[in-house]
Amino acid sequence: MTMPLAPAQLTHAQIWAAIDALASLAGTSPSGLAKRAGLDPTTFNKSKRITADQRQRWPSTESVAKCLAATGVSLDQFVGLIAPGPRGTSRTLPLMGFAEAGEDRHFDERGFPEGSGWEELGFPAVEDRNAYALEIAGDVLRPVYRDGTFLVVSPSAAIRRGDRVVVKLRGGEVMVRELARKTAKAIELRALGAGQPDRTLATEDYLWIARIVWASQ
Repeated sequence: MTMPLAPAQLTHAQIWAAIDALASLAGTSPSGLAKRAGLDPTTFNKSKRITADQRQRWPSTESVAKCLAATGVSLDQFVGLIAPGPRGTSRTLPLMGFAEAGEDRHFDERGFPEGSGWEELGFPAVEDRNAYALEIAGDVLRPVYRDGTFLVVSPSAAIRRGDRVVVKLRGGEVMVRELARKTAKAIELRALGAGQPDRTLATEDYLWIARIVWASQ
């Protein structure tokens, strides 16, 4: 089954450029993206994009779906890579190393990024204008997040049990955990790294909690 051509403006070049952009966003090559998605490494090779009789070959919907699942990119974000527009415009997000996030005043009281020390990370459509990215350094969050992983955080996103979150403590520490339970009086957090403890925090012990909406794995 091949990718449908519903929008009249959609071109062969746009689809393949979006796959190349998705690979770049995931920090790999098109062949590396295919391998990560469980596909033949040659699936997205330039030679596979044109048939032997010089007809354009489109990627299958199944291969695209597997790539989105492997990278954690939503269909809406992928559409933003295909045809940038008001809903899917590529943008830059404030970027900071996770280890530095708890220093000084890098966030306001709502958990929105502010102040100096931020770099930039190019990223396709994300609706939260206050979203930002944190880069993991070292093995503290293995096996869930490895060294060099980018975490895109949305302070405005709704949070549910099982979501991975960033939490800022009143003492200044910033931690990454999985939300196990949230009540009016406390939050229960499950550790992600092998050497981390689970934590239960009273409402007065933390300043804010924000959901991780994407990770570059």
